[in-house]
Amino acid sequence: MTNWIVSLICLVLTASSCLGLLILWVGLKRVFQEAPQLNPSIPSLPVDAEVVDGEGISLTVVIPAFNESLNIKRSLGSVFQSLPPCGNWHVVVVDDMSTDSTVDMAQECAKQMDQLNRFTLIQAGPRPADERWVGKNWACSKAMEQLKSSWVLFIDADVELRPTALRRALVQAIHERADLFSVAPRLVCTCLAEWMVQPIMASLLGLGFPIVEANDPSSDVAFAAGPFMLFRRSAYDAIGGHAALAGEVVEDLALARTIKTSGFRLRYVLGLDAVDLQMYPNLSALWEGWTKNWFLGLDRNIPKALAAGGVVMLMFASPWILLPTCAVLAVVLLGPTVMIVASALLAAMALVLQIVLRFWIQDRFGVPMRFWWLMGAGGLLVGAIAPVSVWRSITGRGWTWKGRSLA
Repeated sequence: MTNWIVSLICLVLTASSCLGLLILWVGLKRVFQEAPQLNPSIPSLPVDAEVVDGEGISLTVVIPAFNESLNIKRSLGSVFQSLPPCGNWHVVVVDDMSTDSTVDMAQECAKQMDQLNRFTLIQAGPRPADERWVGKNWACSKAMEQLKSSWVLFIDADVELRPTALRRALVQAIHERADLFSVAPRLVCTCLAEWMVQPIMASLLGLGFPIVEANDPSSDVAFAAGPFMLFRRSAYDAIGGHAALAGEVVEDLALARTIKTSGFRLRYVLGLDAVDLQMYPNLSALWEGWTKNWFLGLDRNIPKALAAGGVVMLMFASPWILLPTCAVLAVVLLGPTVMIVASALLAAMALVLQIVLRFWIQDRFGVPMRFWWLMGAGGLLVGAIAPVSVWRSITGRGWTWKGRSLA
């Protein structure tokens, strides 16, 4: 009786893993077949857009930075090397009280590239002691107090732009009359932790926040990529900007939802050939980042957050565990029963589906097949992230970003 139960459990788990991976792959293919893209050509500004809100078109690129010495020169340099998006554009780095060499490196970059006339460094200063400000909301709000441009683009310091990205995004935003125009970046993996987790997260985000629905004004789905958010200034001011969401940890989702619920136009497009994002330099940073966001990104719903972590483990980790388990059971304990053999075949099929999924991610997201076999370990890691994220977010214990408490 015990042998039958063990065999049945293996069969159910392997079958569920195959079914989950198949649903994920088919769902992603369907979503991204219809997903809007950043226009590949380098367009010119439309004639009827020479004046926006009574003023000439102008753009400010804002980079909030806190201890970004590893990234700031690469990110800022890519902005300076951009094809001019319009006649009047400027770049602002907002130092959020960094304790490393971020400020010096930003200034050095602007000087080396002979861009001091286009560059401004702003000190955000200390946050009010009697107010709750988290993440980059304070730095972004302080920058907006000093800017007058008709368009404002917020990018993260771990973003690297291709030379045509600014021009393409601004012109498309104007053409499509967007109030918030956000571009999904290509994920760049540089450490083993990212190779384990980021391809999985990219697929989950792609399915969990369908791009078509996010762009549909009649749908409640709202999503934007925090690393690249281009606002029409009048719409940003109308919703109160980052200051109105000072305590929001996942501010990109909050801003997207506010834009949409306020009747403004949200556009979210794929820009995998225009924007690169390298999020985490090591396992510690990845753990801190995803435990910060997982629970909040799943609507602060405990069952949903835990179940999602369990499903990821089932799809990505269990086949790697169950295939050798079935072999051991067949040889040592139970004998090669029909259910054990079927479980082994299903586990092998699940591994094949993981390879197929990674090939699709490589083709669609530009993430190479390198270290594809680490997805099993990635599934375990995501499964551990889920309960820790719930615990940290609810209790505030260990809930930090770059060492700063979010509680």
